[in-house]
Amino acid sequence: MGLLDRFEQRVDRMVNGAFAKAFKAEVQPVEVAAALQREIDDRAAVVARGRTVVPNVFAVSLSPVDYDRLAVYAEPLQAELAGMAREYAEEQRYAFLGPVDVSLHLDDQLETGLFRIHSEARAAVATTPGGVAATSPRLVAAGGEYPLNHGVTRLGRGADTDIRIEDPGVSRHHADVIVGNDVVVRDLGSTNGTYVDGVQISETPLRDGATIKIGSTSLTYRSGT
Repeated sequence: MGLLDRFEQRVDRMVNGAFAKAFKAEVQPVEVAAALQREIDDRAAVVARGRTVVPNVFAVSLSPVDYDRLAVYAEPLQAELAGMAREYAEEQRYAFLGPVDVSLHLDDQLETGLFRIHSEARAAVATTPGGVAATSPRLVAAGGEYPLNHGVTRLGRGADTDIRIEDPGVSRHHADVIVGNDVVVRDLGSTNGTYVDGVQISETPLRDGATIKIGSTSLTYRSGT
């Protein structure tokens, strides 16, 4: 039994056959699952020998009729679709940059039976444990807030960094954020550069709301004041 067959059986049991009774013109979950597999294959990128990175965040846009029908089961269906994507990536020996997330969205412009998938490879960002006070300077990225508790906070892909970013476009030691009279970001001679609000920098002060981009990962600076 193939992966899509197993997925269809799990979803069918989950909703007691509700999808099997739907009109054929409407979007079926197994169609979305098959499209996710194609999206993963189409956007697979070889970043190193033996390492192929694929998208891990998927937004599925549905017509009003399809969204209303599937949104009733949104939470378990999204979990099943994410599980299927993980299983497929494991079979194909693909790698994700971060957790797999699948979400359903309404698109008033789509006709019944049609859907679109938008995907991206979103890096996981990790940091050492510690609370973030609302009045403290911090970096905000997808998945959390990261305190700037030290005089120097190092960003990069290396295991010895303060904020580790699993992104193939990020150098092992990519940039430092230095907290003093001003808060400054300094590039460490990275391969792909450090950008603040779209401008490549070697060193620049940060204002509240500034966006630091390294590789494909964006972090927003919040001063806490």
